[in-house]
Amino acid sequence: MSSKTTSIRMSGLGGQGAVTASHIVGSAAVMDGKNAMVNPFFGAEKRLAPAESYVRISDEEIFDTGEILYPNIIMVFHPDVILHGKSYTMPFFSGLQKDGIIIVNSEFTFDFTEDEQKDLDDLNAKVYFVQATQLARDIGGTDLATNIAMLGALIGVTKIVTMTALEEALQERFGAKAKGFVASGTTAVLDDAITKQYAKAEKLIEANMKVLIAASESAESLLAA
Repeated sequence: MSSKTTSIRMSGLGGQGAVTASHIVGSAAVMDGKNAMVNPFFGAEKRLAPAESYVRISDEEIFDTGEILYPNIIMVFHPDVILHGKSYTMPFFSGLQKDGIIIVNSEFTFDFTEDEQKDLDDLNAKVYFVQATQLARDIGGTDLATNIAMLGALIGVTKIVTMTALEEALQERFGAKAKGFVASGTTAVLDDAITKQYAKAEKLIEANMKVLIAASESAESLLAA
């Protein structure tokens, strides 16, 4: 793998939109002039079942495909991934590279086990707790915007893609001229539920952008803490 490739592993529960989030950030990377490879992975297509999606972003051509075993960034969409082991990868940070980043969606911070904390310290890993679901509710008016808030947190911490590119990617996904990409039946239902939450596609994009910006600013404040 090229040293210029950033690998992201998104772990969540079915219905949280991790697959959708991966495609949005992958599209944004391409719009920024980079290369991207997105690979969703899930078992039973049901709500709250473990779900993962993998994103590779690089300035160079990408040849690796499939599961990401050694991510630079891990995004945890629900604390149960950690607290109750609802993950295909155990421990949840398995394979994290040195100086890696972990972004956890949780309304509260929590301590890791002594062994987990030692391993994270040895990796010099940075862990950021972001209230993505709460931001989605307060600003977007729905839990269904949690994945958008997580993307905002990713941008706030890493700047891996630009906000302009993310807005374009949202337009591509949910706008009036959306291509209607579907990764699975669950993803199709989720996209439909999100779209029906708003009277017009423009309202959806506007709400999502507000969530993105708020989550990005929240995550940026953690960098200075």
